[in-house]
Amino acid sequence: MRNDIAARAREIALTLTAWPSVTGSPGEVDFAPRLAAYLAHFDSVWREPIPGDARSNVFALKRGRRRNTVVLTGHYDVVPVSDYGEFEPLAFAPEPLSAAAIARLRRSGENPLALADLESGVFLPGRGLLDMKAGLAAGIAAIEAYTGEANLLFVAVADEEERSAGARAAAPLLAGIAREHGLDIRLVINLDAISDQGDGALGRVVALGSVGKLLLTALVVGKEAHACYPQDGANAAYLGAELLSEFELAPDLAEISGAEIAAPPTALHAKDLKSGYNVTTPAQSWLYWNTLQHRRPAQEVLDIALMLARRAMARAGHRLNRDIPVMSHAELAARIAPADRLRIAMDVARRPLSDLPEQSKQVTTGMWKASGLSGPAVVLGFGSIPYPAVTLTDAGLEDAVLRAAAAQGVGALRYFPGISDMSFLGQATGDLSVAAANTPIWGTGFVMLEPAGYPCINIGPWGRDYHHWLERLHAPYAFETLPRVLLAVIDAVTESR
Repeated sequence: MRNDIAARAREIALTLTAWPSVTGSPGEVDFAPRLAAYLAHFDSVWREPIPGDARSNVFALKRGRRRNTVVLTGHYDVVPVSDYGEFEPLAFAPEPLSAAAIARLRRSGENPLALADLESGVFLPGRGLLDMKAGLAAGIAAIEAYTGEANLLFVAVADEEERSAGARAAAPLLAGIAREHGLDIRLVINLDAISDQGDGALGRVVALGSVGKLLLTALVVGKEAHACYPQDGANAAYLGAELLSEFELAPDLAEISGAEIAAPPTALHAKDLKSGYNVTTPAQSWLYWNTLQHRRPAQEVLDIALMLARRAMARAGHRLNRDIPVMSHAELAARIAPADRLRIAMDVARRPLSDLPEQSKQVTTGMWKASGLSGPAVVLGFGSIPYPAVTLTDAGLEDAVLRAAAAQGVGALRYFPGISDMSFLGQATGDLSVAAANTPIWGTGFVMLEPAGYPCINIGPWGRDYHHWLERLHAPYAFETLPRVLLAVIDAVTESR
């Protein structure tokens, strides 16, 4: 079957892409039973519900004659398709979409690289084909073609694009599944995609770990004033602007490991909390930034952020002729009785569903009010689920993986550069206690467990512009090379041990 693996990988990828599975949609709910039925030829196939959720994860096991086991995993949800505009009906049909996109790009001239890619026939567009159903397809095709003695466990999870509810639910089940089926899990291979705007050298890689993510938040409390007398107060919008200037692409928060750089922070949200127009300056504003880490623990991230915020507020204070203190969320929380903190957080948790940063804002503003403090001031914390950085720690296993990949012409990165479900499966580089103490919705907005702690790497497809209507997959690598790389790595880590 290995001779037919490329055709099979393509067939599976196009089939899975044709099944809409936008995060949070009915299609995502329906995808799991469809996939389970599609994998019925495996030795064991079952679904595990995600607690408190209509969605489920899919598990499929190919039995071997030994205990050695490799897990291949990835997410099946995709981002929405509204960005396709007139081509939205074609978003899940790669071949018709390719023809339509070529015609449009020839007329508009809007993206010469995309036009050249699609005209070459080497790249194939489609929502979720790159991110990441081609990876799932390569994993399934490799498992079908595998003839060795190890066990191969395929795990397809929901919701990576929002809260990683699927991976967070699946990770703690693996130990019990291993006991039940007599498996010795040697390696977890995530199958997620990498973007490369060049010749693909940065996409044809094995990643030996994954970056972590912390969503850094700031509640900025000003002092209201009439707009004709702004010097009497401290405009929270202005204070927020100083923070934005200080944090945007700040090199202090761009961690470097060898030649690899974790992307520097960038603002994802900045808004004052006024409910409507008047001539009073904003009293509060709420901001948050995406921050990425390699080995840096939450305490170090917070300490650097506090330093940057104090520097920004020193500038603002000089202009406004007043002191503007900066504190952590844990410092704010320490001023409030534990029962009151819990009451505030539970009250927010019972409100109609909103995203996690919004819940964090509501809890933080509630705690600020309960503290009795007055502005101006800045409170820094974390506003969403942390994604721990993970890395492979077994030198012997790393050597086996690298040798197998190199034999297939594939390079290596220490860290997968995108946020991924690896954070909940792999070997984390730090604990979660500081993140927990500084996340106002920890335990009420979400439940977080320590990562499963398995050796975990990423081997997936590459392409360009995912989360964009021109998302496109480098098809030869995904269908011809990737399944063979997976088989080579599986052999290397199971046969040599």
